[in-house]
Amino acid sequence: MPEVMFAGPDGRLEGRYHHSKQPNAPVALLLHPHPLHGGTMNNRVIHALYQRFQAMGFSTLRFNFRGVGRSQGRYDGGIGEISDAASALDFLQAVNPNAHSLWVAGYSFGAYVGMQLLMRRPEMGGFVSIAAPASHYDFGFLAPCPCNGLIYHGAEDELVPESSVRKLVDKLNTQRGISIDYRILPGAGHVFTPEETEQVVDAAEDHVLARMNRSRMALAAD
Repeated sequence: MPEVMFAGPDGRLEGRYHHSKQPNAPVALLLHPHPLHGGTMNNRVIHALYQRFQAMGFSTLRFNFRGVGRSQGRYDGGIGEISDAASALDFLQAVNPNAHSLWVAGYSFGAYVGMQLLMRRPEMGGFVSIAAPASHYDFGFLAPCPCNGLIYHGAEDELVPESSVRKLVDKLNTQRGISIDYRILPGAGHVFTPEETEQVVDAAEDHVLARMNRSRMALAAD
């Protein structure tokens, strides 16, 4: 789990990076919750996802947005943080120029940033959005949504009503060629317990492996 520092748009950004030993391995970028509410790259969910993507053979990066930990700069209302995520993806692609698939996974605020990144980087192949703050931010920019992915939410989320996320999912699923894998965790709130976190990362692994297996089968059929 080597520490890395890479150039961001407002100074250097601090991260933790795992490089897969597999040739042309897929890559995953993990985005943490809101910087002003205690979100860091060491968040329980983000750390667990980092380990799970690593176990699936991905080259994996988690990092602190500007102003968090040893990352330079200060909170920029989401705009600068989207640029931070783009810089992190640049770092990943520079180290993994032959990666066959690029994924982004975010939790809460990080889910919003990740979905914004999807719209800016058409090479992204899939996403995992956990506790997406659909009642706090306008996700209308996903028009059209560039790829399929997993949206995962706690049924009893006290900050983001599940109904707001379901409305977003229903809207995305009307788009041509888009199929969102929407899963709800019964009894879970916005902050997941250790046991619930295991269910989150199990769902992420199940979705990612299923998507990648389908892609391999499609390539083999060509």
